[in-house]
Amino acid sequence: MVSLSASSVQLFILVVLLSSLTLHEATTVCYSVNNSLILPPSEIFFSLQTLPLDGSIALYSHPFEQVAARDFGNIYHFPPLAVLNPNTVSDISLIIKLVSEMGSASGFKIAARGHGHSIQGQAQAHQGLVINMESLREPETMQVKYIRRGLVGLPYVEVSGGELWINILHETLKHGLAPKSWTDYLHLTVGGTLSNAGISGQAFRHGPQINNVFQLEVVTGKGEVVTCSETQNADLFYGVLGGLGQFGIITKARISLEPAPKMVKWIRALYSDFSVFARDQEYLISIENTFDYIEGFVIINRTGILNSWRSSFSLKEPLQVSQFDSDGRTFYCLEMAKYFNPEESEAMNQSVEHLLSELSYIPSTIFLTEVSYVEFLDRVHASEMKLRAKGLWDVPHPWLNLFIPRSKIHDFNQEVFGKILTDSSNGPILIYPVNQTRWNGKTSLVTPEEDVFYVVAFLPSAVPNSVGKDSLENLLNQNKRIVEFCTSARLGAKQYLPHYTTKDEWQAHFGSRWEAFFQRKLAYDPLALLAPGHRIFENAISTSC
Repeated sequence: MVSLSASSVQLFILVVLLSSLTLHEATTVCYSVNNSLILPPSEIFFSLQTLPLDGSIALYSHPFEQVAARDFGNIYHFPPLAVLNPNTVSDISLIIKLVSEMGSASGFKIAARGHGHSIQGQAQAHQGLVINMESLREPETMQVKYIRRGLVGLPYVEVSGGELWINILHETLKHGLAPKSWTDYLHLTVGGTLSNAGISGQAFRHGPQINNVFQLEVVTGKGEVVTCSETQNADLFYGVLGGLGQFGIITKARISLEPAPKMVKWIRALYSDFSVFARDQEYLISIENTFDYIEGFVIINRTGILNSWRSSFSLKEPLQVSQFDSDGRTFYCLEMAKYFNPEESEAMNQSVEHLLSELSYIPSTIFLTEVSYVEFLDRVHASEMKLRAKGLWDVPHPWLNLFIPRSKIHDFNQEVFGKILTDSSNGPILIYPVNQTRWNGKTSLVTPEEDVFYVVAFLPSAVPNSVGKDSLENLLNQNKRIVEFCTSARLGAKQYLPHYTTKDEWQAHFGSRWEAFFQRKLAYDPLALLAPGHRIFENAISTSC
């Protein structure tokens, strides 16, 4: 790592390194921003080195910093110029202020990177600066407190924007509390999920994670450190939540908590008819006394699917399941969970039996198990460990996440699962409804206009060097066909974790909300320094000086 007090010899070496970056050869390429030439990379880096930082800054060429050009998607790899490992919020503020003071002539961009689970290079900054937000984590300062709302004290935990949700779970459970809304995978940072939404099977009841935040600390694109909430700097607060990192970097958050259960009744049941499956899902999210978690997924031409669940679940009717044949067919799995404490077991079982009696799943396909609350919430991490052991985790993940209006979900099912996807999938396909009335419409998140819409997530893994149906090229083409159908059929679908390449596509995505989004960008990041990986606000590039 390059020292902040580098000697003249070290500086000479840095000049050689910077001048050798193939994509930034000053003699052949120049970039124009408002008709001004960008500053040489060496000059920018040396300027950054002069700052009195508590953390450290290193050139991307250092082996430890190579991860800054990668993410979970493993499709896009844009190397930055340097990586900041901040120890304090002021480190981030100082850096942004300096780059902002350079003006548009610098052409320099800044991206905040959490645990690296972006899919399309959203947390990368080509020849810019990547901020390692995990370096800002302060687990020892994580504290549970109460905020007064009327006569009631509501619990919350204040955490760093670089903190992982799994760590928050373990810390808050020490107090018998936990956040209300989750993602399916907990090894993600707070700032990362709050910049998007944070969605899982609890969202029908509590809304996404961005609905369950009392207060934020944000460093804007001007380098200003701003505390914001529903009543203080509310425009920035709502703008940052679901704002794709465009208006500021989340450095702290107060997350709403609730009493945590100790156990979970975890249930799966299969359907062969999508209409019945969708009807039951929509029924469950519409009633008050229902499950605490409701999701679903699609199973396409999977051999022995029920037998594969036997290691984790118990069969309600084991004799009948042996006659079940899933080969060459498409099924829909309803996944449900009921939270409880051990002393509530009898009442919980009665409630579950009543709820299941109202559903129309295939009787022989009901699977049940009881696990700890932590084991249930961290269930995907167990699968991650198995895939890592086989070398199958760090592969391309061409994921596609969509919101589909309820009125169009049957058309979507018929086309996508009946015509586009006919073979077995290379990863999970999630599909479940949520109630928009439980979501806060003031945030930057874009959803369909209908009250009920479906979360549909295609989560495949591409096989490296493959040229078949499991190749990256084929899976990307498959995603393209799905998106093109949604557009041509005018489903009113919206991408979640959106990825577009043109301004027109982004304007279509935001629709009537584009102007408000644009105005917030002007207010909080007028030089468009932040989150360049989304390609929403880009500067022009010219190949002639």
